[in-house]
Amino acid sequence: MALPLRASALAAALLFLSACSDSGREDRSDALASEGETRPTVVTTFSIVADLARNVAGEEAEIISIVPIGADVHTFQPTPPAIASIQSADLVLWNGLNLEIWFERFLEGLDAPSALVTEGIEPISIAVEGADVPNPHAWMSLSNARIYIRNIRDALIVIDPDSEAVYRSNAQSYLQEIEELDAPLRERFATLPEKRRILATSEGAFSYLARDFGLREFYIWPMNADAQGTPGQMRKMIADMRRSGAPAVFSESTVSDKPARQVARETGAAYGGILYVDSLSEPDGPVPTYLDLMKVTTGTIEKALTQ
Repeated sequence: MALPLRASALAAALLFLSACSDSGREDRSDALASEGETRPTVVTTFSIVADLARNVAGEEAEIISIVPIGADVHTFQPTPPAIASIQSADLVLWNGLNLEIWFERFLEGLDAPSALVTEGIEPISIAVEGADVPNPHAWMSLSNARIYIRNIRDALIVIDPDSEAVYRSNAQSYLQEIEELDAPLRERFATLPEKRRILATSEGAFSYLARDFGLREFYIWPMNADAQGTPGQMRKMIADMRRSGAPAVFSESTVSDKPARQVARETGAAYGGILYVDSLSEPDGPVPTYLDLMKVTTGTIEKALTQ
């Protein structure tokens, strides 16, 4: 698997940033004290974790995402400013499960406190280059989202115990919103005919969603960090689609739709549209929040599978 940054360049950047980290934190603390600002700064690896954190933190913390809106978290190439943003953070939240390979490589060289938001989640395995690895897209399960929220809440309380009551209250309210979305979706997907309960996508990013809603899953490639749409992958996907009778195939917002459309042409299945998984949209876009992402993505799937 190709790495986004050369190890030597990354090491050099980390050496420089590490040397500056202590003084950077002291400078920031002094500045906050002089301005009367006491909110902790929480850096997250990508936009979905950032949104989850904002819902728990409310106004009590500043939340920053390293990976910008619309970018693919799998293949993101961290810049020196992106790495430097972590140095003054009070907390770093990351997904793990082989999602942010680029982040894991420099995490060991950083001194910022961090929390793995997938702690306690039982991962689903996915085959990548002949080896079984954890499927990192655990947030695509609303059940797992509850675990993310609790982990974020607990991490915030550790660094900011004075705001514990706010974090607990916000987390509880957000958990209720998750429940109100999850239960009706499960009921609707349960009514789909068995022969149409097949989810075919470009990336294997929907294993947790498929598990929750009782769908069989097919995909062209396992993860965006690897080869996409190779002849072998396309042949296998076309065979799987024909054998299963999958009614539609979808692509994701951060990749090209051409492979999925080709599969649709070859098999006679419908092209079901774009699913959102790895990134939120801008505030005026279709999925500015995690709840919007889950609503739009499940709505697109449901519509294609019921036509």
